[in-house]
Amino acid sequence: MSTTRHNWTKAEILAIYNKPLMELLYEAASVHRQFHDPNTVQVSTLLSIKTGGCPEDCGYCPQAARYHTDIEGNDLMSVQQVKAQALRAKSSGSSRVCMGAAWRNVKDGPEFDQVLEMVRTINKLDMEVCCTLGMVTENQAQRLAEAGLYAYNHNLDTSEEYYKEVISTRGYEDRLETIDNVRKTNVTVCSGGIIGMGEKVEDRAGMLVALSTLNPQPESVPINALVAVDGTPMEEETPVEIWEMIRMVATTRIVMPETQVRLSAGRTNMTREGQAMCFFAGANSIFAGDKLLTTPNPDVNEDMEMFKTLGLNPQKPFIKKMQPETVEAADSQFESLGEKPRWTRPEHKIDRNEEAKAQAKSRL
Repeated sequence: MSTTRHNWTKAEILAIYNKPLMELLYEAASVHRQFHDPNTVQVSTLLSIKTGGCPEDCGYCPQAARYHTDIEGNDLMSVQQVKAQALRAKSSGSSRVCMGAAWRNVKDGPEFDQVLEMVRTINKLDMEVCCTLGMVTENQAQRLAEAGLYAYNHNLDTSEEYYKEVISTRGYEDRLETIDNVRKTNVTVCSGGIIGMGEKVEDRAGMLVALSTLNPQPESVPINALVAVDGTPMEEETPVEIWEMIRMVATTRIVMPETQVRLSAGRTNMTREGQAMCFFAGANSIFAGDKLLTTPNPDVNEDMEMFKTLGLNPQKPFIKKMQPETVEAADSQFESLGEKPRWTRPEHKIDRNEEAKAQAKSRL
């Protein structure tokens, strides 16, 4: 009988990842059935509430201001716009709305107050609310929790070692500190990563070590396949094969048995058969809608047709954890502190990031 461990080593995880595929699938599916309903998959909608203009240099991201991509930026959406999108998502079968803003970190002020009102509004629609807003302090996390936030997403992206080849504008420890700040509240943690960024299998295992040794483990782990966007430093990366995604999903399921494993970016390049194998291997969540922030995603009607073919049912909200209460702004126990935290800026140079930045300048 599988139990949740918090002492996985890289060698152990690599041994699982490299098992013969049929053996790996059998083990992962067995663990999945022990902790989850294998015929239920959560449908989530990812909404970009503020797009583009990010000051970070993440090598995979088309929203970084320093790169030249075809992403059309937009200012922070209104509460009413977000509510309309949430209602549309709910009517299409989504039980969770994830709101993403292209910020380095949360800053106290009118825009954050507006996001808090978005959280209150969606929670009152009886939907799970997740936010990904960059780094947050403990007080900011508490304010999000009061508003009714269900989950906070802050991906580790990759191993600590390879992270230095992806991002130079913030440190790995900032990611972990943000997760720790969220853990001081009743908000669940969503944290995963991306494969296909040029990393080694050892780096994928290293990321799973970092996630699985957290106690408690994240309630949600997105597994993304890189969507290479023109103008970003990773535009030439070769797409990962479906077998790599299946292995990553299966390994994640085994080392984090109680976690919701989210089959995230890259599904447009996967066949239904490939996605079905990911579900069998332990994935029990997808993002629906025509976009994942800024990258393409299968149409929701296609997903519902796939669910029908596979006999899958959309998961209802608040199955894993009770719905949080919403505290109105006037009744909040936590006030804006006007914080200016000193998040790290390693600022080492990553050659391909610098080249992409130079190319963007030459096109101006």
